[in-house]
Amino acid sequence: MNAAHAARTLRAAALAMGVGLAFAALGAGAAGAAEQVQPPREKWSFSGPFGKFDPGQLQRGFKVYREVCANCHSLSMVAFRNLAEEGGPGFTEAQARAIAAEYQIKDGPNDQGDMFERPGRLSDYFPAPFPNEQAARAANGGAYPPDMSTLAKARTYERGFPWFVFDIFTQFQEQGPDYLHAVLNGYEEPPAGQKPAQGNLHYNKYFPGHWIAMPKPIQDGQVEYTDGAPTTVDQYSRDVTAFMVWAAEPHLVDRKRLGLVVMFFLIVFAGLLYFTKRRVWASAH
Repeated sequence: MNAAHAARTLRAAALAMGVGLAFAALGAGAAGAAEQVQPPREKWSFSGPFGKFDPGQLQRGFKVYREVCANCHSLSMVAFRNLAEEGGPGFTEAQARAIAAEYQIKDGPNDQGDMFERPGRLSDYFPAPFPNEQAARAANGGAYPPDMSTLAKARTYERGFPWFVFDIFTQFQEQGPDYLHAVLNGYEEPPAGQKPAQGNLHYNKYFPGHWIAMPKPIQDGQVEYTDGAPTTVDQYSRDVTAFMVWAAEPHLVDRKRLGLVVMFFLIVFAGLLYFTKRRVWASAH
């Protein structure tokens, strides 16, 4: 066997191995997708390059967070002043200040060296519902409720082949919101014969593994809306999910606006480069 033939044989073997690994990866991905039910794709006002938040929806979502989610989940990276910033829930500065004053913030020490509590200010961040992780776990059967500041960016699911290819061109980035909305609506009775490994778990159609420590957090009619929006679990989950997306990326609208400006500049710049090249090299042709 000469060197050229050996090289061709090695290339063929490497190609075969690569194809085999690719099919194995696709098979593993399909198996993983089979274990988790794909959340349905939802429509959001903030999706796409021109999307933006609906202030009314964000205010409703904030109401759901305050009355339901804040009992267990913190929002430690969001300040009260953020509620009045452009592109957010649309509260006025006076309204945001009034909301902050409803919270008691631990501060100090004072002149006597003691810690004390005072009404919140615009510069304060939302206080956590528990003093520490151990207290949070003790109050939730050993489970630790995650902070909701970046939850919409941290939670996602795999779309699998070939959908992730289309997502590149459609700029689909709403896996996190779709997943959160689906989980909040995914509580149901477990299939016959299925039982949790622990007694304090609950069946959820869309949660990976289907058993989740958090009980169903909200019911129809639990939170009162004053703008006429439906008071259903589906609407509550849409609103609080949109609020979580804003909390995770409060400057999303500004980022999209800047991105469009940059794209327009690059297109114009590319055109100028093309015509400059033709002008400079015209005599060479």
